[in-house]
Amino acid sequence: MNINKQIHQLADTYFQEIIEIRRHIHQYPELSKKEKNTASFISKELDKIGIPHQKNIGGYGIVGLIKGEYDGKTIGLRADMDALPIEETNTHDFVSKNSGVMHACGHDAHIASLLGAAKIINELKAQLKGNVKLLFQASEEAYPGGAIQMIDEGALDNPKVDFMIGQHVFPELEAGEIGIKEGMLMASTDEIYITIKGKGGHGATPHLNINPIYVGSQAILNLQQLISKYAPKHIPSILSFGRFIAEGRTNIIPDNATIDGTLRTFDEEWRKEAHQRITQIVEETAHEMGAKADVFIDKGYPFLINDKMLTNKIKEHLSITLGNDKMKDLDCLMTAEDFAYFSQKVPSCFLKLGCANTSKGIYHNLHTSNFDIDESCLHTGMKILSSITIHLCNEN
Repeated sequence: MNINKQIHQLADTYFQEIIEIRRHIHQYPELSKKEKNTASFISKELDKIGIPHQKNIGGYGIVGLIKGEYDGKTIGLRADMDALPIEETNTHDFVSKNSGVMHACGHDAHIASLLGAAKIINELKAQLKGNVKLLFQASEEAYPGGAIQMIDEGALDNPKVDFMIGQHVFPELEAGEIGIKEGMLMASTDEIYITIKGKGGHGATPHLNINPIYVGSQAILNLQQLISKYAPKHIPSILSFGRFIAEGRTNIIPDNATIDGTLRTFDEEWRKEAHQRITQIVEETAHEMGAKADVFIDKGYPFLINDKMLTNKIKEHLSITLGNDKMKDLDCLMTAEDFAYFSQKVPSCFLKLGCANTSKGIYHNLHTSNFDIDESCLHTGMKILSSITIHLCNEN
């Protein structure tokens, strides 16, 4: 029997079980660096399949290994495990039981899809050349991210991983569709923390004060020139601010104000220059207005790049197994992902797994309290991970 047909049949066989796994994980979400029970559940599932694995890699991360019948390449497959501090507002019968915590970014679906792929690949390992590493990664949502910790602790070694593949649910595509793009896919991300130090006082005597609210507002306005004036035109970049705190009152000018924001871009040289210019613009603005400023930039994840050769191989394979109508070309995305660390180390491809069903009202964005998936995407997810992996291992 054709191996792709076998994969499809096995995906059908395991589909309901994988749905139940996803629903269990969804009910018991855990925040970054606290994924102890999630990791224990995954470990037990791998034991049921008979896949040897190591635990507590990069926090609560797990690395499983499927050895094929013959020597060959090693393919790494990654799923993240952590949830978000969001109170779920969905009403299905498997909503989160952990108050204030929710799988609002679909990591429950990623785990379930990878476990499904693991079951399929393990069934077909007698036909497999090489090895498959299963990386269940903790702490994707919190700096410094579990990916770099897993790498530092040897997750890509013994045997050395030749290619890495990851996927992420994507409510901008319908279930059954796959988003793909070679080259730059997702942005680097930095967190910006600014403290403006002024001089507080009575609101009725502005001439005696240095209002940090005015200084901070002017600094934000001046920072808008960073992108329009200095950013290279061919490099997508975003600088935005989402928090401005000044603890005054109607007639009380505070001494200090704090401003938090983010920088996203796709070039390391420009990223470094942007950090310097942000600091310079804020400090000069504050100085000109008689205040002082402290700027701290927490350098986050690098940009995520899909290897051209690998991505084109995957695109060609999926066009045959799924059909061209299900393959959707993506633009650069300004969201960030710590899978980027893997893409900086070995040739990698990160796919977007359509999970929406607009006819059923399933279309809400990631990181929202009513985010959900059409669970048919789990069938697609485990099927394509299995098919791509076996194809890459067995190609001449």
